[in-house]
Amino acid sequence: MALITLEHVDLEYPLKGPRITLKEHIMRRLVRRGKRLPDRRMIAALRDVSFRIGEGERVGVIGRNGAGKSSLLRTLGGIYPVARGARRVDGTINALFDIALGFEPYASGWQNIYYRSYLQGDTPSTIGPRLKDIAEFCELGEFLDLPLRCYSQGMVMRLAFAIATSSAPEILLIDEVFGTGDLAFRKKASDRMKDFMNRAKIVVMVGHDLDFLKQFCERLLWLDQGRLRADGPPDDVIADYIREVEASPQLSTTAQAA
Repeated sequence: MALITLEHVDLEYPLKGPRITLKEHIMRRLVRRGKRLPDRRMIAALRDVSFRIGEGERVGVIGRNGAGKSSLLRTLGGIYPVARGARRVDGTINALFDIALGFEPYASGWQNIYYRSYLQGDTPSTIGPRLKDIAEFCELGEFLDLPLRCYSQGMVMRLAFAIATSSAPEILLIDEVFGTGDLAFRKKASDRMKDFMNRAKIVVMVGHDLDFLKQFCERLLWLDQGRLRADGPPDDVIADYIREVEASPQLSTTAQAA
């Protein structure tokens, strides 16, 4: 049974990268024995976030830019380790963000289907039955025999989208519902995306389109500065969210931003 549980989860980023600067190195040598430099400052991306998502649920995540929405998805996907608290995810995950990650520009389209699929947790035996479907959907024809460096950006995204949506995940994480390619292909991609989401046992998506989230999701999470501000029916959560945005003139340009 598919299940997601977060219990009092904190996620933090270092203000600086992991490598020390030349200035820090020199200061460390000058500091007298027995003393230490202050610890690096940490930025809290998620703060004391707790919720449970069970099988069959379609959950949207809204909030202002920088509220921690994408960080939350990547925490659920196991990409970011939690600083405190507990994360439990039962079920196979398919994450629709960074969908071109793992592509090799000097390998053919066919080879890249395998590379990207392996990152999604596939094996040669599970990819084989889906090769024809991927090739037909992306409509790249003989270009699949060529190195990826010969592709346009649109062709790369077609291939990435076809691979990402070819499986039947138990848990689907989506950072924005996106379109790709020309109008005809975009319609085809939209239909495939809807079918893909319907096949998943759990869907968690970040989106800016509040109307779409209201239509597709039966539950919304509202993040505010890394904290879970609300968790409930879309109509109620969106109404409260918009009310706060409208009460803050400086946020008027992001009134529809999730």
